[in-house]
Amino acid sequence: MAVALASQLREGTKKAHTMAENTGFVSCFLKGVVDKASYRTLVADLYFVYSAMEEEFGRLREHPVVGPVAFPELNRRESLEKDLAFYFGADWRNAVKPTPGAQQYVERLHQVAQECPELLVGHHYTRYIGDLSGGQILKNIAQKAMNLGDHDGLRFYEFDSIPDEKSFKVNYRATLDALPIDQERADRIVEEANHAFHLNMIMFQELEGNLIAAIGKVLFGFLTRRQRTGSTEVATA
Repeated sequence: MAVALASQLREGTKKAHTMAENTGFVSCFLKGVVDKASYRTLVADLYFVYSAMEEEFGRLREHPVVGPVAFPELNRRESLEKDLAFYFGADWRNAVKPTPGAQQYVERLHQVAQECPELLVGHHYTRYIGDLSGGQILKNIAQKAMNLGDHDGLRFYEFDSIPDEKSFKVNYRATLDALPIDQERADRIVEEANHAFHLNMIMFQELEGNLIAAIGKVLFGFLTRRQRTGSTEVATA
């Protein structure tokens, strides 16, 4: 018997969602404080995560639970490849590697795909619907903070194959609710979605060190200029 998985995922991940938004990196990002070096590391990490996810969803397209949610218009790998070419240059494939947190995330995706494929639905919901829902807001923040053009380095947030976001999400929720699972399996999918948020938080926390260092450089430069200005003023007096 089908269960109302969509609402269970929404309600069951609220706390984890809030915790992820309150990590230092995401909190700063939402306030418009974006370090380009940290951001391009995030783009690289997401490339490895989405590559693993889309590989497994492609392999499991005939699976009765996994297959229905594998909407190709959500795929992010090609968009991330364009962003990586912008940030790292034409030889980006040899310039990027996953951070330990991203590698842990990739390994988890492959593990559940082998052991209990249905749990991939929790990861799919956590990442893709989050990206689709907040994409334009995050794109505008990143564009302004890093002084980017309309598209360069921002393809990740652009869902060109989804002209009507609201309609798509209605269809996505209906698909979740129609999946052939029982309540026990739904509970496990919600649990895995919360674990997906945890894995994302690990990646964000890895980036906080770079962000803090970048902010420290700005503050150091500001204080140094103040001191120089103060010394000049004293000498002149």
